[in-house]
Amino acid sequence: MVYVYSGILAGYLILFFLSLRESGNPFQKIAAHIFRKQQERQKKANKGQKDWKRALYKRQLGEKLKTLEPGIAAEKQIREHYLSLYTLLLMVVFVGDLFCLAAWFSAHSAARLTDGGYLIRNAYGEGDVEIGLKAEIPGVQEEVFDYLLEERRLTEEELEKSYAESAALLPGVILNGNAGLENVRMNLNLVSALDGYPFQISWESGAYSLINTDGTVHNEDLAGGEVVTLTATFRYEDWFRELQIPVQVNPVIYTPEEALRARIEELLREREESSGNEEVMTLPERIGTEPVIWSEIIEDSSGYFLILVILAAGVLYWGRGRELDQKLETRKRELLLDYPEIVNKLVLYMGAGMTIRNAFVKMGEDYKKQREERKKYAYEEILMTCYELQGGRSEMEAYAHFGKRCQVQAYMKLSALLSQNIRKGSNDLLRVLRQEADNAFAERKSLAKKLGEEAGTKLLLPMMMMLCVVMVIIMIPAYFSFTLS
Repeated sequence: MVYVYSGILAGYLILFFLSLRESGNPFQKIAAHIFRKQQERQKKANKGQKDWKRALYKRQLGEKLKTLEPGIAAEKQIREHYLSLYTLLLMVVFVGDLFCLAAWFSAHSAARLTDGGYLIRNAYGEGDVEIGLKAEIPGVQEEVFDYLLEERRLTEEELEKSYAESAALLPGVILNGNAGLENVRMNLNLVSALDGYPFQISWESGAYSLINTDGTVHNEDLAGGEVVTLTATFRYEDWFRELQIPVQVNPVIYTPEEALRARIEELLREREESSGNEEVMTLPERIGTEPVIWSEIIEDSSGYFLILVILAAGVLYWGRGRELDQKLETRKRELLLDYPEIVNKLVLYMGAGMTIRNAFVKMGEDYKKQREERKKYAYEEILMTCYELQGGRSEMEAYAHFGKRCQVQAYMKLSALLSQNIRKGSNDLLRVLRQEADNAFAERKSLAKKLGEEAGTKLLLPMMMMLCVVMVIIMIPAYFSFTLS
């Protein structure tokens, strides 16, 4: 996997040198270079035949962006949109790749097996370490082990517990997967201490040829079952007591593969015993006449990080598209909320004797004074209409464009009323606008009520979580007081 991670970094380095002439930080330079190359490839690919799907998507994206920022050209907004998206994705993949490399180096720097076949132990007090080993005999067999490499032993700590409880637990602890003490076929776990108890435990065997003091069961050549008495000596300072445990050893049943594995495990135990006080342990080089090739199984989780990085990049790409739709929905809601105010201002200004044009100019000038505090989509469109009127566009076209840009039914209706009044002339426009203002305020009340219901629904989950927390706070003291009483 390290080659994949290094390849990704090398790709970034190459892209950085190729994008030196672009402006911005390194990620923005690379994003600009990728976007420019993508545009060049699309032009070459579309030469002679037009990719209508891509063109349709680009046009829809341009319309959405133009709706949100009508004062900026659509092509420029599309370019900025893709540059922002590419920059974010490049940063996520780069940082994620660095984490993958760090995870890989962290996993491989903790390797215990050296080239000479030595396992490096932890110093005393650092604890035992479990490592994965693979024993491979070329052309014969390959075995995988989860091997517990003990720390270098100097002294043993004493534990504190009562003899009666530990003596009752010990027969079950030493079974080590055997069916029972009356049917022992595998090695026993003759522990030197029990967690939570103060005793150091030493062992003696009634038959060392069958059961060793480390729990190794030598039943390979056993013809029938034999009973062996194990003596466990519990020591606590000067106090000691002996516990005799009868064990029946039965013959082992091995397949050829299990026999080879058992032999390897036996050799590992022998090397462990002989090199317990040394800093390194030499692994056996041969099993009988067959050579053994050792390699360490390293748990490298960096590949999962790469998958998470790719998934995160995909989610971000999808989220940016959703963010654009959410902005459009927010814009539509804001336009609907501001509509009654705009219609009411038109009624007020026209009732005072202003023309429609002057009313739009007045609203645009008032908005300019407070524009720095907060931008409003509806008044941005009014300001755009004022600019069109100042640029020489006819009122009828300007009002039609106003309704079209807003893309909301209420504003389209308003623009149609204004355009129709200019085209045909009507004395009832003020009355119609007053009626429209009354309807708009009624619709705004309905929308406010709907938004309130949605807010209440969104607060339902936090309220339920708070209720659960309060119930836990009340029930736990009540439970403990009941238990203590």
